[in-house]
Amino acid sequence: MVHYREVPVDAPEAHALLDAYFTERIATFPDPVGYKTTFPDASLFTPPHGVFVVVDLSDDERGVACGGVRRIRDGADGGVRYEIKHLFVAPSGRGRGLGKALLSELERRARAFGATEAVLDTSDSLTAAGGLYRASGYATIEPYNDNPNATHWYAKPLL
Repeated sequence: MVHYREVPVDAPEAHALLDAYFTERIATFPDPVGYKTTFPDASLFTPPHGVFVVVDLSDDERGVACGGVRRIRDGADGGVRYEIKHLFVAPSGRGRGLGKALLSELERRARAFGATEAVLDTSDSLTAAGGLYRASGYATIEPYNDNPNATHWYAKPLL
């Protein structure tokens, strides 16, 4: 059974998952020297500004995925925007639908904070992620940030 635990983004287990995510991204990024690693600011992932969650499957399978959602500036239409960040499923958790389940959970939590829109960015090199986002109702938008690792930006209404 999937269990979502809120943890501080700077807690050791969250940091370990983010470190694994960044290590994998550097190894698979088209230009590894060009990948910019930035650990998140904990204050941005603390309610009511946001939240960071770790996914457990059982007592024996803890910390198999993570992701966060944080408030960013509102959209041009005045909608309340929350950004999905650092959605990562460790190799031991892949192939079980955890990415889709975690994305849905992060959207649910964003709605609970009052979000009317979820946004996220990703890279062409993450083909599975792009497919997940499009299959989950995200549409391509103009860049909303200057993330040097991103090549695509997406949004989804959360009404």
